[in-house]
Amino acid sequence: MSAWRARALLAVLALATLALASAWGSSSAAASDRPIVAAASDLRFALEDIARAFRRESGVEPRLSFGSSGNFARQIRQGAPYELYMSADEGYVLRLAKDGFTRDAGRLYAIGRIVLFAPKGAAIEVDSGLDGLREALADGRIKRFAIANPAHAPYGRAAKEALIHAGLWKALQPGLVLGENVSQAAQFAASGSSQGGIFAYSLALSPTLSDHGRFALIPAAWHRPLRQRMVVLKGAGEEARRFYRYIQQPAARETLRRYGFALPGGN
Repeated sequence: MSAWRARALLAVLALATLALASAWGSSSAAASDRPIVAAASDLRFALEDIARAFRRESGVEPRLSFGSSGNFARQIRQGAPYELYMSADEGYVLRLAKDGFTRDAGRLYAIGRIVLFAPKGAAIEVDSGLDGLREALADGRIKRFAIANPAHAPYGRAAKEALIHAGLWKALQPGLVLGENVSQAAQFAASGSSQGGIFAYSLALSPTLSDHGRFALIPAAWHRPLRQRMVVLKGAGEEARRFYRYIQQPAARETLRRYGFALPGGN
């Protein structure tokens, strides 16, 4: 993937965010016709597949917006008209529920994983123990390394925790490139503008990225579990609640499994 193409993809993501922002003044009646979904960026490809299947069955096309879970939680508190919120960190959902922004505490829908990724041509070995990354750091082959911003992106926090566990966080900090969300971090890592990165397993498995590099799963024990929870927000219409129920059905759960998510049995 060329640097130009990566910039073009990021521009498309930015335009999509602006388009959603323009809908903030929409009436609740319009929103209920096409439910507005705020979804963590690690869901980009899986949820798009699920939404297409839902549209075929129901005739309803959800409006999907992807970004960092923390930013979405802040926007919801500021009055953004999202109807369904799918967070990569259940803590954001539970705090919104406690403060009265949701219909209930929602449901745990997935548990995520992170990977070490190196683009094609990068002089770094990818392995679960991060030994190749350690060697590349030691001999100066790592100049830029991408993760999502740990300040508000759950996958960025998980990447930081894994790097701390491996004893690499301090050495990597001067070359860190922080994506606004995990999808942007994945684009930075795959574009060749950095020597690698850590991002969501679900994105590494996507056709868009899987052909552009190599990756290895990082042990789940190296970071706090990425417990992902979704919830229907106050004021949501019936179509949003219908899509929420659909995501819990076997076909949608199988799509999540195909993209590398672990599936909880209950709440």
